[in-house]
Amino acid sequence: MPFLIDGHNLIPKLGLSLRNVDDEMQLVSHLQDFCRAERKQVEVYFDGAPAGQVGTRRLGLVTAHFVRLGSTADAAIRARLKSLGRAARNWTVVTSDRAVQAEARMVGARVVSSDEFAGQVNASKRAPAQRSGDEAGMSDAEVEEWLRLFREKER
Repeated sequence: MPFLIDGHNLIPKLGLSLRNVDDEMQLVSHLQDFCRAERKQVEVYFDGAPAGQVGTRRLGLVTAHFVRLGSTADAAIRARLKSLGRAARNWTVVTSDRAVQAEARMVGARVVSSDEFAGQVNASKRAPAQRSGDEAGMSDAEVEEWLRLFREKER
């Protein structure tokens, strides 16, 4: 289930500072690690972007939306939920804003508080990613076969 995240709600919950010039990119870095570990997709919204920085950037599994000054991440998340239509029920909204939480629930999206999601991000750093069945290690016989092939190639 992919996530729609209010970035400025989440930044302080992860121990980052909203006063830091690079706070948004620090959060994106944390989210990229989370996405790799949990195999999830994230859209994060940051409000208050100056004119030259407004727009959307795709950064791996993280899509960062920089909302223009004068608008809010809350409004952008609401608009995204509306554009998703019935598919909104397949998404999780991460925000501390009660009005956005209520609207997300009304369209069937799952809601997680910024505090709770910060816990998930931190837990994903502590737990090594579990391998899926097709990523399982090779058997001893397979290792021996590869070693034999490489040895033959050296001759």
